[in-house]
Amino acid sequence: MIALDSSALLAFLYREKGAEQVAEVAAECCISAVNLAEVLGRFAREGHDPTPILAGIESSALEIVPFGTQQAALTAALVPATAAQGLSLGDRACLALAASRGIPALTADRAWAKLDLGISVRLIR
Repeated sequence: MIALDSSALLAFLYREKGAEQVAEVAAECCISAVNLAEVLGRFAREGHDPTPILAGIESSALEIVPFGTQQAALTAALVPATAAQGLSLGDRACLALAASRGIPALTADRAWAKLDLGISVRLIR
């Protein structure tokens, strides 16, 4: 299992550089509901209806993980260790999911490579 960051899913959906790496592991990925909201928000911000994107994601093998109080606490605990890299709430939600499940995180965000959190981070580009 791999925790998928919104940047990686967006690269896949927009067929950007690194999309093929996401496609190779898509069937074994999970994503936080926070990251899913970021992805859908990008489509809405660009004037597109996010409903078909959500339907496609829900019909795929991608596991959507609810963001509850435990995930919120883990995400908040990452603030001090990630502040210098400017990580967002969504970034930390993905890392918290990876940490809670003991799985790697897949991202397009190079700033994550500078982190020393004991979480395996894989870059798609």
